[in-house]
Amino acid sequence: MNIQVAVLCDAATEDNGKLNLLGSFDTIFAPQLPAVHPQCAVALRVTFMSGDEGEHKLKLNFVNADGHAIMPPIEIPVSVVLPDDVHFLTRNFIVNIQQLKFAEEGLYSVDVRLDEVSQAGIPLSVKHMPPAEAA
Repeated sequence: MNIQVAVLCDAATEDNGKLNLLGSFDTIFAPQLPAVHPQCAVALRVTFMSGDEGEHKLKLNFVNADGHAIMPPIEIPVSVVLPDDVHFLTRNFIVNIQQLKFAEEGLYSVDVRLDEVSQAGIPLSVKHMPPAEAA
């Protein structure tokens, strides 16, 4: 397995095997804490080889800097079957997340695992940026 793309973005779509990304980011500027990010997506583009055939479990876990989950993990069953005439198979995975809550500013990440083995991490920084006071 090879992860070609692992990103946090405003939105993602798939069109005939193409992964389309809108607004990839790694920092959220929160005007107040706790903060709620209204909507985002985790987008993955993964290539599987012949040795990857079989049933697998893709798991996304959004964690804080201490490794504690900030939301329930997302588990996706993945069945990999390569046709006889191909050497690899590429799949796109898009997970939309709404109302993502951050109790405090700091570092976070999305841990991407296949069969409980970490494959990638998507870093995210949350910064508290209160609105400027009017003069």
